[in-house]
Amino acid sequence: MYQPILFAVNQRIATITLNRPDKLNAFTIEMVDLWADRLEESIARDDVHVIVVTGAGRAFCAGGDISLLMQARSGGGAVERRAELAEHVHRIPRALALTDKPVIAAMNGAATGAGLDLALMADIRFAAASARFAETYVRLALTPGAGGAYFLQRRVGIAKAFELFWSGDFIDAAEAERIGLVNRVVPDAELMAHTMKFAERLASGPTLAIRATKRLLRETAEGDVLAALNLSSTTYGMLATSADHAEAIDAFLAKREPKFSGC
Repeated sequence: MYQPILFAVNQRIATITLNRPDKLNAFTIEMVDLWADRLEESIARDDVHVIVVTGAGRAFCAGGDISLLMQARSGGGAVERRAELAEHVHRIPRALALTDKPVIAAMNGAATGAGLDLALMADIRFAAASARFAETYVRLALTPGAGGAYFLQRRVGIAKAFELFWSGDFIDAAEAERIGLVNRVVPDAELMAHTMKFAERLASGPTLAIRATKRLLRETAEGDVLAALNLSSTTYGMLATSADHAEAIDAFLAKREPKFSGC
């Protein structure tokens, strides 16, 4: 039976795969709800330490399916369109905003519009060398609706965000890496192996420190340096008394690999 979202958990890594390759993984309302369901499940499960999102076929995600726009023309007004975003698409950024688990996007191909916006919400983005990216809203006489206005300027700076949103032009993977839109570009055939190797490193690492670091970076991204220093010292002090920290010191002294328990 066809499933628009594939989901698997292995070695404490949840992998969510957008599975509509014939449509470049453009999402319908049903698909985005399933995506959000699996994301929320991954966040809630204690046996999941890392979340990976990728696409099947030659694209990561082409954004919302054109059928959604056609339906919007056939009925309903601005209030209905706003509710559609808030009740369905925005479930994904809301869930991601509340989790301190690492989230990695493995961008196997083109990511456009809302598809790119949703990838920007990941903590780390690895891209296949053949991947291309564009913020295509302006071509449809729309503004970004999936959170891109918030996330893109924080990834590449506001001036570059203006350029990408206003032009709607595609950029290749090398340019995306240069401007900070993706963390690293790897050969197409090596993308998932590279992604999973990094995910496995996080999944087997000191969970408390990894998740506390994510919270710390988020909470100090905006605000004054004194507040950031106060939060940093509080977090550091808590982790300095953890079992994982003691294990790290013992392993270093014994010249062995540490075995973290997440405590």
